[in-house]
Amino acid sequence: MTDLDFQGKKVLITGGAGFVGSNVTERVVKSNGKAIVLDDLFTGTLDNITKGTEYEFVEGSVADVELVNKLAKKVDYIAHMAARNIIISTKNPRNDYEVNIGGTLNILLAANEHKVERVVYTSSASVYGNPRILPITEDERTLTFSPYSVSKLAGENYCHAFYETYGTPVTSVRYSNIYGPKQDPKNPYCGVVSKFIEMLDNNERPYLHGDGQQTRDFTYVDDAVDGTLLALLSPKAEGQVYNIGTGVETKIVELYQMIAELMGKDAKPKYIDRRDIDNIRRRAVSIELIRTRLRWQPQIGIQQGLKRTLEWYNSL
Repeated sequence: MTDLDFQGKKVLITGGAGFVGSNVTERVVKSNGKAIVLDDLFTGTLDNITKGTEYEFVEGSVADVELVNKLAKKVDYIAHMAARNIIISTKNPRNDYEVNIGGTLNILLAANEHKVERVVYTSSASVYGNPRILPITEDERTLTFSPYSVSKLAGENYCHAFYETYGTPVTSVRYSNIYGPKQDPKNPYCGVVSKFIEMLDNNERPYLHGDGQQTRDFTYVDDAVDGTLLALLSPKAEGQVYNIGTGVETKIVELYQMIAELMGKDAKPKYIDRRDIDNIRRRAVSIELIRTRLRWQPQIGIQQGLKRTLEWYNSL
């Protein structure tokens, strides 16, 4: 875990009650900072934030211009993590637009007006579409296949435009398939790792969309938090875009087999039709840029990360 110091600093964490956001909230507090969490609790929950963590909570949306402006006045940094996820975005593109694009514009306008020291914007590796070469570098073409990837890329473009036009200090990070503790399997929008764990724990046959041969670059949440907050603090990160992943491809069927083995289960998965969001065949992102510029690299491999995730699940 990277040493970070937010002593005397206030950080606004949008989406700070969500899966990754709650981990960021706790890390800021543990690193001597003061956290203000803005969350509409659409998918997040305050139960995600460990009891005893001292933070200020504001229930509301990044789509609320006045509220965002009010909160930006109070803080030194903004970790902008609030977003409608890929499943919700596909079901309701208009809401995706209002929150993911409009909300990001609101954050940038407020940050610029109130001279916030840095904004880190959490984007997604989904902006790459189906890449031509693996691992995917940050200068790979972008090719949006879903409303979610459109809105995340639009947010990045706004960040770049504000940096170039107004000098707003911003950094974008592109997450690749984050998993780990607090990815609640009871949340219908959670990721595949938690879904596999829950189904196996309930002695159900997990289902795999498509042929199970599609790959993803699974990144443990503690590593993602480290990379995000380094990007928030480091002067070298201003105006940059960084991948946050591992550079390792894992087939979905292999992921399932690892989880089943760790849980001592031998249920054979069911193969069902692919979903409309399953339009990326392979993914593994290059982390050379963030490794060389910020000295960040993941510490937790997939086996260790899955073990930690299972330990958390079993503690519930």
